[in-house]
Amino acid sequence: MSLHDDAVLVLKSYESQDELRELYLDHLAAHEDGMWKACEAGHLTASALVVDPERGRVLLTLHKKLGMWLQMGGHCEPGDATLAEAALREATEESGIPGLTLLTGGPVRLDRHPIPAPCHWHLDVQYAALAPAGAVEAISEESLDLRWFAYDDVAAVADTSVVRLLEGTLARL
Repeated sequence: MSLHDDAVLVLKSYESQDELRELYLDHLAAHEDGMWKACEAGHLTASALVVDPERGRVLLTLHKKLGMWLQMGGHCEPGDATLAEAALREATEESGIPGLTLLTGGPVRLDRHPIPAPCHWHLDVQYAALAPAGAVEAISEESLDLRWFAYDDVAAVADTSVVRLLEGTLARL
């Protein structure tokens, strides 16, 4: 099974956010390269909100290019067999935390946001990753900073997409 096939299966089984799910499926049907950064019409990305439920906090990255506090995430790579694998890889790379595990139940949310040309859209499949006890973060070259935020503090520093992802994650915990 290819990453493209996995994306179609994940999205077909996703029960909420119907309009976005259909848009993602239509995109994949219309663009053979719709999983990859090279697709200028837009492409799927995978992300994960790193959560420490024992301490009631999330780890956000200050994105180098955007200057915004966001969840970990990025582009799918040829070695990723699934979207979940891509999200977990990105979260591990960007947080520097080994031993992250994805919250069960598949993606938490879908989010579509515009990006600068030559591409036009990121179609983000958003997961949540649980930090192991005693997790220590390490800044990667993709981040300006990493910081733990209490659940109640996220809305003051992050955009609506991150807040909705946190709400969806907390509903599952």
